Amino acid sequence: MQTYLHALLEQRKNTALYRHRVIHNSPQTPLLVIKGQSYLSFCSNDYLGLANHPRLKIALQHSIDEYGVGSGASHLVTGHTHIHHLLEKELAAYTGCDSALLFSTGYMANIGVITALMGRHDAIFLDKLNHASLVDAALLSRAKMIRYPHNDMQALDRLLSKTTAQHKLIITDGVFSMDGDIANLPHIVKLAHIHDAWVMVDDAHGLGVIGETGRGILEFYGLEVPILMGTLGKAFGVFGAFVAGSTVLIDTLIQSARSYMYTTAMPPAVAQAIRTSLIVSDEESWRRQYLHELIGYFRAATTHMPLIDSVTPIQAIILGDAEKALAVSAALYQRGLLVTAIRPPTVPQGTARLRITLSASHTKKQINTLITALRDVLS
Repeated sequence: MQTYLHALLEQRKNTALYRHRVIHNSPQTPLLVIKGQSYLSFCSNDYLGLANHPRLKIALQHSIDEYGVGSGASHLVTGHTHIHHLLEKELAAYTGCDSALLFSTGYMANIGVITALMGRHDAIFLDKLNHASLVDAALLSRAKMIRYPHNDMQALDRLLSKTTAQHKLIITDGVFSMDGDIANLPHIVKLAHIHDAWVMVDDAHGLGVIGETGRGILEFYGLEVPILMGTLGKAFGVFGAFVAGSTVLIDTLIQSARSYMYTTAMPPAVAQAIRTSLIVSDEESWRRQYLHELIGYFRAATTHMPLIDSVTPIQAIILGDAEKALAVSAALYQRGLLVTAIRPPTVPQGTARLRITLSASHTKKQINTLITALRDVLS
């Protein structure tokens, strides 16, 4: 086994696909301390800058005094506290759905929903750029997995018309995590009606960020879908995930979603911090407004760069091969900036990139530092 694993690792190193973890000693802010040196980070999904917010920290601390640290059991045994229950009701209200269900991570939420609802005689239609957790969930469900080219509605229509599956589920990211563009949800919903299919949206990178009040892609388009998944460790700055939909959907997931049934509930103190985050994100709406101001500012200054079209905090600069992406990322690191190089298999071959993420915690001065450094290393 050791010989085999060494060979796998060497192959990754030789193809510039080996990954390293960045170890820092600081809260999640635009400035991270690595080996005693401060680096300006453009890698975090903390879009609203709430991960180090004082009100969230106080909520967490006070709730630990009341509920302790761990939940101690799964939700279906003794892990489901009053705090969890209140949070689920508040998430349902936040998203405009009847009910919501907490999961420990977005990955577990996607696995739980898709494997609970779909089986051997069903078909799942996935955008080619959907998150890996959606692909894995479709594989685990044993349904027929059909992938359509990114945001290609004609292809999706054609594929839907060919299937004879008992149930059909169309799944899309709301905001695509590596490109930062937004799904063509109105057309997807229209096709779902025509072909009698269900729709599931993974809005991990949209909730809190897009839409007039930050309610994500559904508010952005003014639409409803049967199944909505959202995460709580990105724009909301804490941890965990949830699924929202009808009461009968949530009751079905409580009974059947294995990644919900067979895992320990998140700590109650974390749930309390999330409750506070929902309030703060609404009360401090300037964060979302300022974030979009920064996005426009950054894009206006980088029109000459190979940026993917995106109105979200995810700004991807396509560099092509993995070696070049790593070299540019390393050059930025030498200048005191953290910008992640994203390589296959996370993105398709030939599309290795810098994935820049902006936060309401960034200043325009920091954005200018990034722009100047990008001009230097890309020239």
